[in-house]
Amino acid sequence: MVDEFLNQDEIDALLSSAPGEGGGKLSQADSAAMAEVAGIVATAASNVVGMLAGRDVSADVIDQLEIPQGELAAKIEGSKVFVYSMILNGMDSSPARLLSNERGALALADMMMGGDAKELPGEANDLYLSAAQEGLSQLIGSALTSLSGLLAGTRLSADSSTSALLDSQGWTPFPDLPADAMIWVGRINLNVSGVDPFVLDISMPLDNAAAFAAKIREAAAPKEEPAPAPKSAPKQTQATPQPSAQAPLPQSPPPPRPQSPPVDVKPVEFAQLGGADFAGSQGNLDLIVDIPVRITVELGRTRKTIGEVLALGPGSVVELNKMAGEPVDVLVNGKLIARGEVVVIDESFGIRVTEVVSKAERIRSMGV
Repeated sequence: MVDEFLNQDEIDALLSSAPGEGGGKLSQADSAAMAEVAGIVATAASNVVGMLAGRDVSADVIDQLEIPQGELAAKIEGSKVFVYSMILNGMDSSPARLLSNERGALALADMMMGGDAKELPGEANDLYLSAAQEGLSQLIGSALTSLSGLLAGTRLSADSSTSALLDSQGWTPFPDLPADAMIWVGRINLNVSGVDPFVLDISMPLDNAAAFAAKIREAAAPKEEPAPAPKSAPKQTQATPQPSAQAPLPQSPPPPRPQSPPVDVKPVEFAQLGGADFAGSQGNLDLIVDIPVRITVELGRTRKTIGEVLALGPGSVVELNKMAGEPVDVLVNGKLIARGEVVVIDESFGIRVTEVVSKAERIRSMGV
């Protein structure tokens, strides 16, 4: 009769080869640790995008996947994918990717440049790709700082060789690995006030995700305290004869308390508050000084009905709300920063700046 029971070695082999929840190799504890990673990236996305856009932003982890990397492209909406590639220092040079569809990348880039993400170009150009890469770079930097604190002493950073590109469908996030290589994906829904929500995906090979989760669990595990040294047996001392209850010992008076020196009490004096001209905003400005912006010169404005607009034709005159000779407005991403007069340079128009809005007002108008 064949023994139908499994021995302990066979049970251990089955357990070590069994996939974790979600069809991958991560154990339940590892999946929980990686869910915390996705949550930290979501919090960083909410904070950074909210600061750049000057609006209410919410970011929620909506899914956690363990799939072959060849299946990820089908889960991202649209025909093109914006891929931010990085190598994580402090995690054995683990590769990682931050992904978004083209519309999400355009919206992020427009908000980086001070726009409202409502009038987006038909396709991403170099200007938008550069702005989107800068935005994701700040997001990743914030997330890695928080993850370094989670790892209790291990400092995480992105390698200087980070890159970003817009790729068409059919790609794989990790070209050096086969299409059936298993990856971990954390899906984050980013919802910016006034903008259609879009999804950010954080991804890494499953083996690297398992190593990452192991380090997180190791850092979170309680440290064992050393066992106290055994106490030596008390030495036997000769018993001291106790005084009789009928003859109490005389009590000596308590020693006098030392006199405290007198305390010199003065009213507090505060320095006068001065117009620092938003000096604290310089740290925020340093994050975006390299981002190109759109400069627009506005001659004037007017309001017309749809019928009046449809009636316009060659030779029609549109009267504006400014008098002849008044300075024109100079706008940066729709925000007024200066006024000036129109000049002609060779065969091109130009603006000679005659008035500059104060620095405080410029910073306030840019939402910094």
